[in-house]
Amino acid sequence: MLTSPNMDFLRQLAKGIAQQFGPCCEVVVHDLSEGNAEGSIALIENGHVTGRKVGDGASHVALEAMNSKDGEQMEDHLGYLAKTKDGKALKCSTIYIRDEQGKPVGIFAINYDITMMLAMEESLRQFTDTSKSDEEPERISRNVGDLLDELIDQSVHLVGKPVALMNKEDKVQAIRFLNDAGAFLITKSGDKICKFFGISKYTLYSYMDESK
Repeated sequence: MLTSPNMDFLRQLAKGIAQQFGPCCEVVVHDLSEGNAEGSIALIENGHVTGRKVGDGASHVALEAMNSKDGEQMEDHLGYLAKTKDGKALKCSTIYIRDEQGKPVGIFAINYDITMMLAMEESLRQFTDTSKSDEEPERISRNVGDLLDELIDQSVHLVGKPVALMNKEDKVQAIRFLNDAGAFLITKSGDKICKFFGISKYTLYSYMDESK
């Protein structure tokens, strides 16, 4: 059975957990030693979460423990979802308190009201959802130099092979992309693009003409 020293410790522990996690965190101790299904709650903090109080009846888990013929085989339930009659969603953990023979004599339960969190999660999901979520995210550049580098990277990605393996047609395709993206509006971009693709200015202008 749950002795007075055990209850003193459990009361201290329950109070500490409830204070740490706030008013949405209910902590309950069920006394199973007397088999009293109608009044198993021996201790409760933040009982407003489920509307229960000391002396109220057993939960489903407590009733199952009382009815079990082999309580030693019963395992703790951690991080499971439960719902109250008025629709609150709770994240729950149930830990069995056992005697020296391993028989469950009590239950220490933590029930955290996550109703508002789930509503916020859904709101955030809707807010962050995009109609083109399967596409590569748009990059935000700090300056035009970075922007040119990113456009060159995108042109290589479009072709699908490194510059060293590109033939003339591949480079024309890359130049077409850069031209369409406005890369040549950036000052001295032609020099950088020529150097990157290993071509001359004359060849660049030739590729630009071919890409039109």
